[in-house]
Amino acid sequence: MTADPSVPAVQPRRRRPVIVTIAVVLVYLSAFANVALGVLVLLSRYEVAEADVLRVSLLGAAIILFGLLLIGMASGLARGSRLSRTFATIYLGLLIALSVMTILTTDGWDWGSMIDLAIEALILVALWAPPGSRHFARSTIEAAPDPTAAG
Repeated sequence: MTADPSVPAVQPRRRRPVIVTIAVVLVYLSAFANVALGVLVLLSRYEVAEADVLRVSLLGAAIILFGLLLIGMASGLARGSRLSRTFATIYLGLLIALSVMTILTTDGWDWGSMIDLAIEALILVALWAPPGSRHFARSTIEAAPDPTAAG
């Protein structure tokens, strides 16, 4: 029995590099850690001066929000979505900025912010290192149009 030439061959599924799998695990870890840290920063507003309450509250809420958004990006990263990698890079950049602001403005959460900062930097390196970049690159071969499709 011979294969029908009109039926396109099924492309073998690309295997995800280990560095991307590590990045996905670190994204989940960072996201959940940011949610927890954001809650703690938000609760620390009761221990700051009256003038800093709003700033600390908004900082905690922003850390929680970006942590939750990053959880959503982890699934797309696992599937090799370039859009997810782009959004994850933007979110991680914002989380890095928020971690630096947390280190500068609060006294009690420096250790957690420094750990988050290190994890976020590792994720960015893993996503943009050559094995990760090749995984997210699109194939240059375009699929032939289906002659049986209604047009």
